[in-house]
Amino acid sequence: MTISSLAYIHPKAKVGKNVSIGPFCFIDEDVEIGDDCILDNNVTIKKLVTVGERNHFYTGSVIGGVPQDLKFHGEMTTLTIGDDNTFRECVTVNRGTEFGNGETIIGSRNLFQCYVHIAHDCVIGDDVVISAYAGLAGHVVVEDFAILGAQSGYHQFVTIGQHAFVQATSAASIDVPPYMMFAGSPGKVRGLNLVGLRRKKISRESILALKVAHRLLYRSDLNIKQAINELENSEEYEVVEVQELVRSLLKSDRSGGRFRETNPNKVPGSDSNIRSINSIAN
Repeated sequence: MTISSLAYIHPKAKVGKNVSIGPFCFIDEDVEIGDDCILDNNVTIKKLVTVGERNHFYTGSVIGGVPQDLKFHGEMTTLTIGDDNTFRECVTVNRGTEFGNGETIIGSRNLFQCYVHIAHDCVIGDDVVISAYAGLAGHVVVEDFAILGAQSGYHQFVTIGQHAFVQATSAASIDVPPYMMFAGSPGKVRGLNLVGLRRKKISRESILALKVAHRLLYRSDLNIKQAINELENSEEYEVVEVQELVRSLLKSDRSGGRFRETNPNKVPGSDSNIRSINSIAN
């Protein structure tokens, strides 16, 4: 363990084995930091934050700040972080609020580039990349393997589906369907995220089925409900990825475009609550 004499660690904080803490870091009370984490200089971790193992916090990151929500009045809410995440310079992550189940949750193996902001009650899955200067409002869900472009913005309660790609500078005010490429301000689906799907070795059969689904949903004269009905009666619907896409679209459509706004403790594509579907919350 390497801890600079210029760092402050609260007596009630718990620090694991082989943790490196640089000068001018501030570790508040009721913070738990897992083994093998690295905190560069000037990192702040506020109270009621639990950090897993092998996370790297770069200079200027502020983790666990109080929610920027006028309804927050000092409740004992939390932030939970998984393993193997990278928080680059000046990333900010806020704790949860009572309205949002009381917690912000971040999974594992995620990359948060410089100046990213994660607001209260957000839920970030695993293997996500959020590029520089992107900002997530409260209650946003980002599912596994999504990539969010630089300087993109996200309305409160939106969900970014698994394997989705959001182009830089885009504005998402509605849910982004899984497997799709989303761009513009206001943003909309522009195509299938073929590059991302191939990188993750999604099967050729699944990609071909998703292409058919995309054409029906976004390139035909059918409305969403008609396209979904046709998909559900097609052979492509036997493909798991198409089923997931349809589930996500149905739940978003029934909720006016933002599923989590009417279901603050659930995420699209699942009938389970948030904690049961995240690998960091067993």
